[in-house]
Amino acid sequence: MTEALQGYMFYEFAALLVLAAGVGFAGLLLRQPLIVSFIAVGIVAGPSVLDIARSDEQIDLLAELGIAVLLFLVGLKLDFNLVRTLGPVALVTGLGQVIFTTVFGFAIGIALGLDMLTATYVAVALTFSSTIIIVKLLSDKREIDSLHGRIALGFLIVQDLAVVVAMIVLSAIGVGAGEDAAFSDVLVVLGYGLAMLGAVALFIRYVSNPLVDRLSQAPELLVSFAIAWAVLLAAMGHYLGFGKELGGLLAGVSLASTSYREAIAARLTSLRDFLLLFFFIALGASLDLSVLGASVGPAIVLSLFVLIGNPLIVLVIMVAMGYRKRTGFLAGLTVAQISEFSLIFMAMGVSIGHVNEQALGLVTLVGLITIAASTYMITYSHQIYDRIEPLLRIFDRPMIATQREDAPSSSQGHDVILFGMGRYGLGIAGVLREAGLRVLGVDFSPAAVRNARMEGYDVIFGDATDPEFLAHLPLGSAKWLVLAVPEHDTGLTHDDPRRTLLRSVQDLGYQGKVAVAAHREQAAAALIRAKADIVLMPYRDAAIAAARMILDGEATAETCVNDPTGQKELYE
Repeated sequence: MTEALQGYMFYEFAALLVLAAGVGFAGLLLRQPLIVSFIAVGIVAGPSVLDIARSDEQIDLLAELGIAVLLFLVGLKLDFNLVRTLGPVALVTGLGQVIFTTVFGFAIGIALGLDMLTATYVAVALTFSSTIIIVKLLSDKREIDSLHGRIALGFLIVQDLAVVVAMIVLSAIGVGAGEDAAFSDVLVVLGYGLAMLGAVALFIRYVSNPLVDRLSQAPELLVSFAIAWAVLLAAMGHYLGFGKELGGLLAGVSLASTSYREAIAARLTSLRDFLLLFFFIALGASLDLSVLGASVGPAIVLSLFVLIGNPLIVLVIMVAMGYRKRTGFLAGLTVAQISEFSLIFMAMGVSIGHVNEQALGLVTLVGLITIAASTYMITYSHQIYDRIEPLLRIFDRPMIATQREDAPSSSQGHDVILFGMGRYGLGIAGVLREAGLRVLGVDFSPAAVRNARMEGYDVIFGDATDPEFLAHLPLGSAKWLVLAVPEHDTGLTHDDPRRTLLRSVQDLGYQGKVAVAAHREQAAAALIRAKADIVLMPYRDAAIAAARMILDGEATAETCVNDPTGQKELYE
């Protein structure tokens, strides 16, 4: 009997995995995140459709493990330095969006007929945006290091902190959910929590680094330890009463200061995605389609609020802080969806007994709608901005000295404007400066700007693909524009930011010449068609210069160090 049951469970999980792969592939073709596909798998596999997801206990166990690993990775990568580096914009925008969404979301929930407790839960759930989805989409677009991308990462960290606070409060309230529970029970759990925090602090101070250094000698053991540590602290958190979610988060935080956190995160990401598949399958399978029908109207209203209200408040806050409307709009689009944490938060409320399954279904519908829609909004953000830019002119502001994005005066005289102050860009700038040319550098990486300024270059901080930013550059005095920005193979030549910049400066009436760096022949040909005067191919050019020095037989170690590409002779 046991063997037959195990065989049946194996068949069931095989069917679920095959179904997940098929639906996931369909979602990939539609450019949808796997979260949407996996919830759809749960709905299809659930009792409302195919009814093949019957091993509830086993699926729930894997789902709980997935949540523990997810929170562990969040704690492992909780980067407080990013918030501090970006300054007030991350904190103000993050907190402003959370407060705005909570207040107005609660009001909308009450207007839709929800009771006060359910409306509070729904409003808080709507404040969280999916870090996983946003980072994935921005990385695919090669905008993770852009100005709006870095700002988005900053206020996502603030949201993550809000998630932690919300779960702490929820766990504390959950202790007193029973009828006979006393306030002393809450104090006991808080005491346990403080004790565990103290233990984790001692672990970080005295144990984590030497332990992880020793375990790193066997990478497989390091991964096994990380999983065991995450599950152990999650189990302890559940046993002590403040939830496995916070326990998993603390496990991640306890290893975040080690030098191996990135290696651990990289190895556990695939496991997290696999285990979360079962969380979303369980979530989708629990949805009663007959009950969801009554939630479609409220879900559409709340989804429109998330899709429009969240980006709008981010845009308003950023413009008020001195950023251009384009930067605020692009950053705002990243919060136009709710997160997997929203669903976990609502599931915690259901387990405590504060909200019912219908409220969880409502938030799940909002998640499906907003995640699906925001994926296209972020993917085609620049095209959307171009279309609705006239409607956003109410956010135009005069250029002021305190504006957050640097803008040089048109009276500055520069012979060359060089976009991209990385190693390649700095090398070009050095040769041009030695030749007596005045170079103005532009980069959207604060670190690159800081390093270039330390080298004595005139550098400004801004997004080179922003036409508004380009309009304030001293294009009139520049004889050359040099685009030394990295090339990324997106597979979509029409999305190449270098071509966008070329079109923008041409529209602004720039009369000088343009040199663009490229690595691939296909990209070089496209840039030539876009009217670039010179296409620089760093690897090819360096190889040719190196071969010439070898063939000439005159290269010395001193020559190679001081002038490795032989470019000085071009200016002598």
